[in-house]
Amino acid sequence: MEAAMRVVNMHEAKTHLSKLVERAVHGEPFIIARAGTPLVMVASLEMPEPGAMRRTGFLTDISVPEDFDQMGGSKLQALFEGDT
Repeated sequence: MEAAMRVVNMHEAKTHLSKLVERAVHGEPFIIARAGTPLVMVASLEMPEPGAMRRTGFLTDISVPEDFDQMGGSKLQALFEGDT
């Protein structure tokens, strides 16, 4: 059987917010109540490790040539210098 989730009143939540959030991050979500009425549940977000996220989109499998910054250089130079 699952243990009951901790319920804290608004004053306690304000007073001990950083400690409560730290516990939530480590898997102990809690509920904030006002006058005994539950208002919100605080739980950690499940986020991937930094760098583990893969960007999606139409440029996911693109590669840039090593000489990218020099591609077409002679043609551009000729256009700027008037040599065509």
